[in-house]
Amino acid sequence: MALKAVHVIDVPSLDHVPENASLALCSSRFPNGVEMDQSGFKMPKFVVIGHRGNGMNVLQSSDRRMRAIKENTIMSFNAASTFPLDFIEFDVQVTRDDCPVIFHDDFIFSEENGAVFGRRITELSLSEFLSYGPQREHGNEGKVLLRKKDGKIMPWDVEQDDSLCTLQEAFVKVEPALGFNIELKFDDHIVYEQDYLVHVLQTILKVVFEYAKDRPIIFSTFQPDAALLIRKLQSNYPVFFLTNGGCEIYEDVRRNSLEEAMKLSVENGLEGIVSEIKGIFRDPATVTKIKESKLCLLSYGKLNNVPEAVYMQHLMGIDGVIVDLVKEITEAVADMIKPKKGGDGEGFTEGSGTVQGNSNPQFSQQELSFLLKLIPQLIQI
Repeated sequence: MALKAVHVIDVPSLDHVPENASLALCSSRFPNGVEMDQSGFKMPKFVVIGHRGNGMNVLQSSDRRMRAIKENTIMSFNAASTFPLDFIEFDVQVTRDDCPVIFHDDFIFSEENGAVFGRRITELSLSEFLSYGPQREHGNEGKVLLRKKDGKIMPWDVEQDDSLCTLQEAFVKVEPALGFNIELKFDDHIVYEQDYLVHVLQTILKVVFEYAKDRPIIFSTFQPDAALLIRKLQSNYPVFFLTNGGCEIYEDVRRNSLEEAMKLSVENGLEGIVSEIKGIFRDPATVTKIKESKLCLLSYGKLNNVPEAVYMQHLMGIDGVIVDLVKEITEAVADMIKPKKGGDGEGFTEGSGTVQGNSNPQFSQQELSFLLKLIPQLIQI
């Protein structure tokens, strides 16, 4: 891609927004709706989001749960929907022939005659993309699907496999009350032309507007210009800026800290931030600044598979977590954060910080302040 600055102010909004695209993102899982108004975007409760559906695949892991179901597939999404999740998160890219597909990695790998080869997702046609892995038509055999991680090529072996899918299929085949956190996926190493970004985002929005109906939708992306553009192109669905929170450093300074993420979000009317939880834990005071800025704050990362770390985030005022161990964390959250008994039933009360416990720990502000100061010392950044 050629280098070219993106001037968001020059980008026109979409001409047509369907009547069924609603600012109040309501579903049966959010009986009171997800509020989006001038006072800021608000989650009605502490939310749990399934990472790439029922959890991402870590093929080299000894934990079978990380290889249970193929990530980013209809099977994984529907498996996740059986638990009390609020959203599933998945990655969307657009093929050469303008079809939004769901796949995380920038490249897809296969093997033929002993030779391994990889192709960029965005350079494939839809039919080429769908030719990898299990095929929908009985009797057809797809290309062997491999994955490259940390320079190593390995078979994409999981216990329950499924075919690759498109964004349209996800809308049609996944439980309609389950919210979609659509990550707009771009290559970290490319500086994109404005026209290309606009075309990709409009292609995705066309599918969203046609098929979303009343499904809650959140857009998120690590690509700062894409975040600004998707906000400019539509105002119906909230936009969150993804950041590593300073855990990794990039040439684009907007990606290098929670402070930069907050600045970008506030100045450009984004609704929230999704941060690697280590970035939040090493600078917990930033949470207060983010909340004072009327921004919603979600987190992702391996620590979100630890119930105690999730409970700590609830105490800190973080609005929700993206997790891989969907069953375990939804059970833990149900145990930790119980609706109040009696009265009008609104609000929540703290339960245990572990899956099994039923105690109700009460932290004073002094004790909570101590914990927040201790956390950065416990994390190796």
